[in-house]
Amino acid sequence: MSGGRSAGWARLALLALVGGVLLPLLAAGLKSLLAVLVGIAGLALTAVGVWWALAYRGVARVAGALLSVSVPLGILALYAFYGLLWPAFASLALWGLAVAAARTALTEAGAASSHRHAKRDKREKRDKGGVEAPRRPWIVMNPRSGGGKVARFQLVEKARAAGAQVTLLDPELHQDVAELARQAVADGADLLAVAGGDGTQALVAEVAARHDLPFAVIPAGTRNHFALDLGLDREDPAAALEALTDGEEFRIDLGFAADRVFVNNASFGTYAVVVGDPAYRDRKVRTVLQNLPDLLTGEEAPRLAMRAGQTSAEGLQALLVSNNPYRRFGDPSAPGRREGLDSGLLGVLCVRVESGAEAAGLVTDPRSPGLLRLTAAEVVVQADGDTVPVGIDGEHLVLDAPVVCRIAPGVLRVRVPRHRPGTPATRPALDWPRVARLALGRLVPPHSAPSAHLPGPPG
Repeated sequence: MSGGRSAGWARLALLALVGGVLLPLLAAGLKSLLAVLVGIAGLALTAVGVWWALAYRGVARVAGALLSVSVPLGILALYAFYGLLWPAFASLALWGLAVAAARTALTEAGAASSHRHAKRDKREKRDKGGVEAPRRPWIVMNPRSGGGKVARFQLVEKARAAGAQVTLLDPELHQDVAELARQAVADGADLLAVAGGDGTQALVAEVAARHDLPFAVIPAGTRNHFALDLGLDREDPAAALEALTDGEEFRIDLGFAADRVFVNNASFGTYAVVVGDPAYRDRKVRTVLQNLPDLLTGEEAPRLAMRAGQTSAEGLQALLVSNNPYRRFGDPSAPGRREGLDSGLLGVLCVRVESGAEAAGLVTDPRSPGLLRLTAAEVVVQADGDTVPVGIDGEHLVLDAPVVCRIAPGVLRVRVPRHRPGTPATRPALDWPRVARLALGRLVPPHSAPSAHLPGPPG
């Protein structure tokens, strides 16, 4: 049955793909080819406008803002005038259908055997009763995180009812969260947990990893990207407390920038400088617009260098090093998500843009030298000074240069609820030849299951 469904989805994907190509040609003939060229040119001009709006002040910023708005509107008006609007949107819809159907076909084909194994493992876990519940769990909670989620969801009361010792951070004191966690371990805690933001989670996670204790996340922060990639429901933080009574456990990686741990990422360059501005917390957009011209094109613009194995890059304005790679920007199934947290590799994203032409190249050329993605076990970040600002899980720091970023595979035992409605579905990378083989009823090799990390470019 699964093979028949995957073949059906594969055929639908190919039909939609062909339809997305033929529909504009049948509806508008050669004008559709001209429309494609105009669309690509419009993307390039829009990118130039955005660059001017961000990198300059005064007349250039105003011109860039006008260009980035007027060009897309002008292209839509041109399409409408020549009757190309509906074929363009219909073609885009068919392309979207083709991608969705292809992913579904590959997922079903590659996951049939693994699904059987997962069901068997789930039965075994259920028969064994899951992992043993902690006897002395300890949770640190930040009452200010997430606009007061701790109080709004009654997390203190619910955690204590589940047998946990709760430590509330005092907004008036500058408490050392890592020291509080170490003291909890000394007092006999056998599980450490955090109800707060990603930065606080990273500090406690490092203590848990050092003592090989299970670690639990209560998503009470503003964004909680780490909780999202663990499959936790960020809209119901209290549901994560079920990890204390009905949980399962697995191991994940941790990233390090020098001696500072991160669960999500360490950002160097432009973004790190902006978030270090005291005004950023209260006036984010205004602070960004005020600082970016100096940071992108001025004398204060950061210039970074990166070395990862045999790959190196210089003159970078921004560099993101993540604990496991993020999916590519064009992946509509889960933008800004990581496929896993146990690949044993850092994700590296390098950005270098110094002109409007290079900004246009980022959106029109997939191999643009202004954007580099790769994976590595270790990355060395160098700056043009003795220190470099870093944003580690959203917290601003200044570290001595060069900074060695590394990954520690499988060092953190994560405890999560067994029932996680937010668990993300893993999507395989698009492979159209395999989709075609599926559509023709040919066997797809068993290695078609999705990999744990994104491959980087050849060194």
